[in-house]
Amino acid sequence: MGNRTMTGWWLPAFCLCLFAPLAVPAQPIDVLTPHKVAAIRSVTSARMSPDGTRIAYTLSVPRKPLVDDDGESWVELHVVDVASGQSRPYVTGKANVSVVRWTPDGRSLAFLQKRGDDKFTSLYVIALDGGEARLAEALDESISSYDLHPDGKRVVVVATEPEDPERKKLREKGFAQEIYEEDVRAAKPWVGNLFDEAKPGKLAVDGHVSGVYWSPVDDRIALAVAPSPLVDDDLVRKRVRIVDLQGKTLAQVENPGKLGEIRWSPDGKRVALIAAGGIHDPSDARLMLAPATGGTPAEVLPGIEGDAAACAWQGVDWIVCVMNRGVQVSLDRISPAGESTVLVAAGGPILTSISLSADGLRGAFVANSPTHPPEVYAMAHGEAAPRRLTDSNPWLAGIRLAPQEVVRFKARDGLELEGVLVRPLDEKKGQRYPLILYVHGGPESHHSNGWLTNYGDPAQTAAARGFAVMHTNYRGSTGRGTEFARLSQADPAGKEFDDLIDAIDHLIGMGLVDKEKVAVTGGSYGGYATAWLSTRYSDRIAAGVMFVGISNKISKVGTTDIPDEEFYVHALHRPWEDWMKMLERSPIYHAGQSKTPLLILHGKDDPRVHPGQSRELYRHLKLRSEAPVRLVLYPGEGHGNRKAAARLDYNLRMQQWIEHYLTGTGGSPPAMELDYAETKVPAAP
Repeated sequence: MGNRTMTGWWLPAFCLCLFAPLAVPAQPIDVLTPHKVAAIRSVTSARMSPDGTRIAYTLSVPRKPLVDDDGESWVELHVVDVASGQSRPYVTGKANVSVVRWTPDGRSLAFLQKRGDDKFTSLYVIALDGGEARLAEALDESISSYDLHPDGKRVVVVATEPEDPERKKLREKGFAQEIYEEDVRAAKPWVGNLFDEAKPGKLAVDGHVSGVYWSPVDDRIALAVAPSPLVDDDLVRKRVRIVDLQGKTLAQVENPGKLGEIRWSPDGKRVALIAAGGIHDPSDARLMLAPATGGTPAEVLPGIEGDAAACAWQGVDWIVCVMNRGVQVSLDRISPAGESTVLVAAGGPILTSISLSADGLRGAFVANSPTHPPEVYAMAHGEAAPRRLTDSNPWLAGIRLAPQEVVRFKARDGLELEGVLVRPLDEKKGQRYPLILYVHGGPESHHSNGWLTNYGDPAQTAAARGFAVMHTNYRGSTGRGTEFARLSQADPAGKEFDDLIDAIDHLIGMGLVDKEKVAVTGGSYGGYATAWLSTRYSDRIAAGVMFVGISNKISKVGTTDIPDEEFYVHALHRPWEDWMKMLERSPIYHAGQSKTPLLILHGKDDPRVHPGQSRELYRHLKLRSEAPVRLVLYPGEGHGNRKAAARLDYNLRMQQWIEHYLTGTGGSPPAMELDYAETKVPAAP
């Protein structure tokens, strides 16, 4: 379903009053801690210049908890020289840059930002040789997306239709009522000239537009259009429409189900899509081709055991595609006829995006590795593999990281599964260790053998404190083709979560894990798995940390903003078609048998999995179980924490809870209050 904190964890409750005088050794400074995780910078996008000599990229810079005003990470704009690797900042500091594009002549960069006294996010252009950014286009609402015409003079932007002036006046007078799912305004495309003071003209297009793409050879525009702004419509009913400059529909691509990337062929005759092949596909993961005159797209590589993640045309005869292949990633060159050549074999950096130069011979990528968060990578025609250009966290060179490896095993029914194991740092041969099973959300998602650690995934922070951390791609995960991704459909919490127990047993059988010291954590669908294992399989789990998770499959459908997405790609039936099955697959049904201490955390404004899901499980455990339980709500956070303080609190609180019950004294829950100062963090027990 689905952009994841620790003092006195192992002290008994009656010793809390003695915490201050205790002589607690400091944790080594050469390992990863939650506070260090909170400081990690990550590259979020990379765009190759037309001539292939430079790459513009955006850099996410977290705010400093207890120092900066709380909020989401800042996003800066930088440019790195491909030959020298030298990087130059363009927009830094308290900035939020997005959707960076090179102008066709390669002399300037366009981007979206809310600058200075701007009321809304606008389009700016900055010259490559420096100087101040110039306002290029502004509307009466924030611009969310745009594309530049090949002539470099015109632009098409996407923005929500302005609020009715009379309604705005009433709202300002206190009439601020919301009409649920009706009081929504669609986003529309607007066409204008760069730096022209005249307002751009709105195209007469029905529906809600989220993406716009100029044809490379004329004035046609490809749109990603959903019937309404509702999330369900955007997820399962978004289609490709090709229009002229008046908004008249020239062609419609009948893509069924989820829609990802849209890419024109250089001659404007075809459109490549990364999309679903049918309404029941869990994710947009197939490489598809459709004529620009419309019709049904055809899958280029039918039946492949892998997923298309990103693509770009290399001339009119080839598409270069980033392919997820299980826990690894390859870079493939594919013809429209389905001929495929592997350019970069699986096993290297985990590529997540691709951008090519005008001649298609040089590429820019965002990629990560087991020892490095996302950075800018580059590769030229004839080179063996992408090379890393940026180092956004040089201090990581002084951090000792635990070994990370791919683990393959068989589920109880013989299905081959795989995952990524982070072994305990300084592991001693023959010793058994406590385990944290981290479960990904979705379930249309997967773990790759790259950088795993973030505020919700304790991979390296827990390994530094003597834990093994396992990431299992259970059935229903992506990365192995549509057939594998559909294996969990119509069977919530069935074989998919049995796979997690089988992963635990495999690690016990390896001699690595202490079967009495197993914790589980995860968010969203991973939160559902956490709740399920902490109730239905309570005898196997010593502690759980559930984040924005599902506890009642019946009430979840009635409170989520994606009931149709859940129906089409997960449940395949509505709750009222089998009430009892949905109830029995709900953690609340099994709460009475739970003995697992469970920490429940949830964003108070979550529209995807309503916080009532966490309240329900909390109340059932309180009423029907003796298991320790704590519920933490984060005001202002949705389906995942975005602000610096909430992220650090979550990370510290998760680690506190797991250590208290796996390596500490257990019993009553640990202290409710946390000390957020990094110097107060005790060493691992």
